[in-house]
Amino acid sequence: MTTVELTKDNFDETVSGSDFVLIDFWAEWCGPCRMFAPVYERAAERHPDLVFAKVDTEAQPELAAAFDISSIPTLMIVRQNIAVFAQPGALPEKALESVIAQARELDMDEVRASVAEAQRQAGDGGPQGGDNGAQGGDGGQPSGGPGGRG
Repeated sequence: MTTVELTKDNFDETVSGSDFVLIDFWAEWCGPCRMFAPVYERAAERHPDLVFAKVDTEAQPELAAAFDISSIPTLMIVRQNIAVFAQPGALPEKALESVIAQARELDMDEVRASVAEAQRQAGDGGPQGGDNGAQGGDGGQPSGGPGGRG
């Protein structure tokens, strides 16, 4: 098995215990999700050093709600417990590989500094969205490098 099924019971342990986690939010009834599944599985086989996880939004509505998932499929990448990418839509294989490469290249010290600065500016000093095991990240392209959020 190349992917891990995430539930509310194993989410924190899986994400906190891994440096780089890709999460596919999906549902059985979703046609684009079914089209993306083999692309995601092939990527998991090509990148055995990364954790590829799936969240069935029908079976795990609490996780979908914690991450404000409103469209599926949605791909999220969490590095060192920080969400660095989140985007709805079924990515083609080349686009998925590009996103993985960009996320690998992130300087996580810069990302952490950016998250800390955003939290200071927000005035709350902590992540938003509840106790979901990952913090920061407002989605979009991987952040933290030149041209990233600041």
